[in-house]
Amino acid sequence: MKKNVFLLALVSLFAANGFAQKKVERFKAGDRVVFAGNSITEAGLYGSYIWLYYMTHFPERKLEVINGGVGGDVARQIYDRLDGDILAKKPTVLAVTFGMNDSKYFEYLDKKNPVDDQKRQAIIKESYDSYVKIEDKLKKLPAVKTILMASSPYDETAKMEGNLFLGKAKTMQGIIDFQLSSAKKNNWGFVDFFHPMTEINIREQKNNPGYTNTGTDRIHPGSAGHFIMAYIFLKSQGLTNTPIADVKINAANKKVTVAVNAKISNVKLAKGDVSFDYLAKSLPYPIDTAARVWQNFQVQTEALAVIPFVKEFDQELLTVTGLTGQNYNLKIDGHIIKKFSAAELASGVNLATLKNTPQYQQALKILALNNDRRGVESKYRNYYWVQYDFLKDKGFLFNNSKEARDTIQNNLKKNGWLNAKKGDYDEIVDKEPEVRAKMDGLINQIYSINKPVVRHIELAEIL
Repeated sequence: MKKNVFLLALVSLFAANGFAQKKVERFKAGDRVVFAGNSITEAGLYGSYIWLYYMTHFPERKLEVINGGVGGDVARQIYDRLDGDILAKKPTVLAVTFGMNDSKYFEYLDKKNPVDDQKRQAIIKESYDSYVKIEDKLKKLPAVKTILMASSPYDETAKMEGNLFLGKAKTMQGIIDFQLSSAKKNNWGFVDFFHPMTEINIREQKNNPGYTNTGTDRIHPGSAGHFIMAYIFLKSQGLTNTPIADVKINAANKKVTVAVNAKISNVKLAKGDVSFDYLAKSLPYPIDTAARVWQNFQVQTEALAVIPFVKEFDQELLTVTGLTGQNYNLKIDGHIIKKFSAAELASGVNLATLKNTPQYQQALKILALNNDRRGVESKYRNYYWVQYDFLKDKGFLFNNSKEARDTIQNNLKKNGWLNAKKGDYDEIVDKEPEVRAKMDGLINQIYSINKPVVRHIELAEIL
């Protein structure tokens, strides 16, 4: 009970003092957005989900979202990578997150030397001292829009097996405090993942004590957790209630009374049937149904039960009044999509929730290509892990000589992480232009197929 009270107090305190940050600026065409962080960022999902929203909702606004995460990183390591990895990507927007690893792990199990307030402050100071170096460097780059992001939470309250590092969340709060203070001082954007996700955990655990939006390790969110992170980020950009389309038609007089983010033409009424040409300026957001995080079986769709994403971000509304029949088949491009009553149509239906519409199928192709792009990009993250987490300490940073590669080869048996990442390291060293061309080709393909097209919609009365 004490754990829950403490965490609820953290959430309440931050809600009162922290959520009123100025909105994070929306991404614009041509932006190069780099997300820098640890393994949670390296997984590439929350950044990919954010970009997917822009791909589908703003199809003409071509930009690039770039993964700058390396597993295991603390603030000091992010600082070490700034020049050679993160800033080398030439971001126009840089979003930085840390805190999960900075706040330590097994120290909370040491009964002889527990993490008391003095030790906690030392842990926080260690992270802060490294962060100040990041801050100083970014302050000298005013052309780069900086966003600080409070880490996703360590879940201390879920009822599950495995190590439980009680007190870690309190240490993370201390790190978040100086992150928020820095964002305010420098007039930088700030996005808080920690408190909203903690609030969701505590709320859902009242009915399901084993619920978590992290994983079974209490640390790494799965696909659902990453989707919650993307939702929080998009909310911080003020994108809530930006419809895919909102169309209202009075069939009785063939008048279009509302057409938000859409163009309607050729409205016709014949023997009770209504037809028109429909061009929405956005596509519905496609939801993945596969688990995408290693050893975590969450799927993206699970998040829909705990966040109002569909209500706030995925509304393609069609409302038709003045119908004289009782029931109608909704047809798009000649294909029957679903049966609706006249009353349902008069109240409005959300086309984005219908998975068999041609526009949703178009969005699914974008989702598939974006997943492929993320897979290619992961090769770079493994390459940078080898550079900074292995070769740097050996004196071979960005020295891909035979001696460096022999050093890698000689350490494979005793370093499982190195062994797992060597293949991608080799591919980047030996075939980087081909890898880059493949990823660029996928991005170009996405932006060539993500444009909405005119659809012919019919409401055929069922006699």
